[in-house]
Amino acid sequence: MDNITRRENEMPYVSDESVMNQMVRARQLTQQLNTMDRSDFNGLQAVVKQLLGKSENAWINPPFYCDYGFNIEVGKNFFANYNCTILDVAKVKIGDNVLFAPNVAVYTAGHPLHPVMRQSEYEYGIGIEIGDNVWIGGNAVILPGVKIGSNSVIAAGSVVTKDIPNWVVAGGNPCRVIRKITEADREYYYKDRKFDDEAMQNINEWLKGTDL
Repeated sequence: MDNITRRENEMPYVSDESVMNQMVRARQLTQQLNTMDRSDFNGLQAVVKQLLGKSENAWINPPFYCDYGFNIEVGKNFFANYNCTILDVAKVKIGDNVLFAPNVAVYTAGHPLHPVMRQSEYEYGIGIEIGDNVWIGGNAVILPGVKIGSNSVIAAGSVVTKDIPNWVVAGGNPCRVIRKITEADREYYYKDRKFDDEAMQNINEWLKGTDL
């Protein structure tokens, strides 16, 4: 079995010449993205569309780093802030309206624990899934095999080692559920600070044109 097939099946594989050749396009596109005029919004968005395996109205603030690009599938309105890294050795599937704060790291890639086995050059990639309407806080790290449920928030600085359910705030190292997100949270934009009347009126008008 060739190493590309092994990698695609989440089996141990070696980064041989055929594997490295698959990285060329992503390196060219990320180099282009990361050196472009940052005010060329249309140009930046066009490169992002070329780079990712699937996207609709995605926006990435460079610099951005990934291994292949084609293994990253994002839904509608994905936003990644500065210095995002996605090691997409395996599939990374991200839902609609997902927000990444600066310095988010998504790692599907890993190496064996035993030092002798690491020296064999075998590595692996295990897929990651992130649901709809998720917000990942700054400097959070998401490790191989993790699934994050829809409508959840991952606190800044978290290291996500296990699955996180829908509709929760989770944080820490390792990341754990802190509490549920409820309807009562609609009133607040930050801790105990409530939306003012003008903002709420605008939000309610906007909601009339949605199915939220």
